[in-house]
Amino acid sequence: MKFNYLKASALGVIAFAAAFVPVTTMYSQAQETRIENAVAEFSGIDKITGRIIKFDVYIGGTVQFGALQVTPRVCYSRPVTETPKTTSFLEVDEITLDRKIRRIFTGWMFADSPGLNAVEHSIYDIWLNDCKQESDITPPSDS
Repeated sequence: MKFNYLKASALGVIAFAAAFVPVTTMYSQAQETRIENAVAEFSGIDKITGRIIKFDVYIGGTVQFGALQVTPRVCYSRPVTETPKTTSFLEVDEITLDRKIRRIFTGWMFADSPGLNAVEHSIYDIWLNDCKQESDITPPSDS
């Protein structure tokens, strides 16, 4: 029995290409259903007092939590009909005792995995809860 290498490699290429079609299709669908939100909702804990608070931050705005300044740049979520996936890209700065600002975190946070990229500080921890379109707090003025 003779083995046809040309036919076998053609079938291998087709199988290889077919394996990637669902991945790109899923990626396109995820891009289409991503919702860009105006507000990121965080929780923070002060490890000294044990107090946990929730706070909202408008995208591009900055909120101070203790000695930390939290600035979300984007906050994405999905429609309620899909698997939840809430992510935010943010920057966190620390105001040191000598009043200097030091960047301690820049990156993505994931609400469904709070320990993955949470901000862990010696006194404060911050993690993403949710993204939403509006908040009870007054939005910053665009002046």
